[in-house]
Amino acid sequence: MDIAKELKAFDTKNRNFYDNLTALERKDFSNFLMIRWGATVTGSADIQQWYLMATNQRLNKHFFNINSKTHAKLHWLMASTVSPGMGTQRHEWIGMKKKEAGKNKIRKFLESQYPMAKSDEIDLLIKLNDTATIKQLAKSLGLSAEQIKKELT
Repeated sequence: MDIAKELKAFDTKNRNFYDNLTALERKDFSNFLMIRWGATVTGSADIQQWYLMATNQRLNKHFFNINSKTHAKLHWLMASTVSPGMGTQRHEWIGMKKKEAGKNKIRKFLESQYPMAKSDEIDLLIKLNDTATIKQLAKSLGLSAEQIKKELT
């Protein structure tokens, strides 16, 4: 499947696109990838906001409650409602955020120590402090060496 071909059909609201796919193309077609690509466009802030919000409202909420194998055409028809009908757009891929190894335990520890902190504040604490500093914080809070090892490594 050619993603450019899919996105052109997505933007132009081509309701017959799925019907015109060959059996092999239907096998390669991925509704999930269509959502990932379709939600993000370049251009004005208004058009970017439109695509993101429309994708969230129309596809992300209950999209996977519908079986994609038996109702792939319905998925396509739902996806074709996202575009505001303003021509083709340049869509961008935004990959999944990569997790840093060992940061989950540190994050959980900091979240337990600072329950009122926002997620971005916890991120900043992790970025500004190395593991040794956070272990020192745990020690100053009265955690034993065994507890620190269990919670932070």
